Amino acid sequence: MKPSAAPPLSFALLLPLLLAAQPVATDSYLPALPAIATELGSASNSLTMFVLAFGIAQIPIGSLADRIGRRPVLLAGLAFYVVAALAGALADSAAMLAGVRALQGAAMAAILVCSRAAVRDLYPAHEGMHVMARGLTGLGVVALVAPVLGAFIVQWAGWRWVLGLMALYAAILLAMCWHSFGETQPARDAAQPASATGGGLREVFASRSFRIWSSVSAASYGGIFCFLLLSPLVYIGYLGLPPAVYGWIPSGGSAIYIGATIACRKLLYRWGPFRTARVGALLSLTGAVIQALGCWLLPLSAWPLLLGHAVFCMGHGIHQPCGQAGAVGDLPRLAGRAVSWSGFAMMAVAFCVGQLAAHFMELPGYPHGAWPMVVPMLVAGTALLLIAFAWLPLLQQQQQQQQQQHHTYKEKT
Repeated sequence: MKPSAAPPLSFALLLPLLLAAQPVATDSYLPALPAIATELGSASNSLTMFVLAFGIAQIPIGSLADRIGRRPVLLAGLAFYVVAALAGALADSAAMLAGVRALQGAAMAAILVCSRAAVRDLYPAHEGMHVMARGLTGLGVVALVAPVLGAFIVQWAGWRWVLGLMALYAAILLAMCWHSFGETQPARDAAQPASATGGGLREVFASRSFRIWSSVSAASYGGIFCFLLLSPLVYIGYLGLPPAVYGWIPSGGSAIYIGATIACRKLLYRWGPFRTARVGALLSLTGAVIQALGCWLLPLSAWPLLLGHAVFCMGHGIHQPCGQAGAVGDLPRLAGRAVSWSGFAMMAVAFCVGQLAAHFMELPGYPHGAWPMVVPMLVAGTALLLIAFAWLPLLQQQQQQQQQQHHTYKEKT
């Protein structure tokens, strides 16, 4: 297997576009849900199936990407993404739409796993967080624009054209990757069988770095997912904001997230990953505490919730580059598996916590106010603080000991 001939700069340009395929498939789709429900009778199942397939499919796809390489899996994922989006645009029933959206979710898993694994293939561990931060900045820009563009298309052309736009985006990206995305996986020793994994899944979970950094990204994503899932009910249903006003809230959060990913790169260069993660944890917990105080002291005011969400988004923009890149830092030969299980953990935590919180938020009359949205974010902030100040120092000590042993060995030889 030959390493990629494409220069790192070309991949650095492709990475934001590859990561942005996720908000293209989800954020631009949200404004279409009412129109889909009106025409086909149901819309929520199509979104649920996409999320479930996206989370579960990452596990086998990670192993496949380690066995046969990133390029074929990525190109196949983009191709299936195009086919699924076109089939969704032609769907004549809610069941058909849910089925093709599940296929699109699995295709999205292939795109995400291969793009994140390629970061570890092309860059050493200490640079991966910087590269991922740049990629997530691009994702944030698309997440900022996608809901507005999706709403415009639904209003003027109909919901089917939203899926058509997804297909066009993926088709252009497929052509770009076919031309410029070479195989990034390092060449395997000829004496090593293709199925060899150097410990496989056991080695992935034995890595302290994987466990810690995956926990960072999962906790942060679980908190922000509860906001995305429940904020319409809180702001529109409970607090009575007009839908048009609410639309600016997630967009504003995306803008803050973009700024946080840019700040994350500067913090990483200045302080390194451990201190940067502690800054993110303090921001996450502070944002959740502001929201909790608002629920307690000003239960009918949106301003504490908005301020707390803004601060939490700052922490989220720091945690995701660190967590996603850090999870694969010690596992260059198993980057596909590490990425897939880290991604699955994020989706599993978000889905389970979101379903539990939604049960309390959907009660008639909103007897619990905004607490069902705020409590998971408070738990996430607390967990991130414990990880950053109690668990991450163990990893820091381990790395320092390894460096000292390496130093001693070099001096002896």
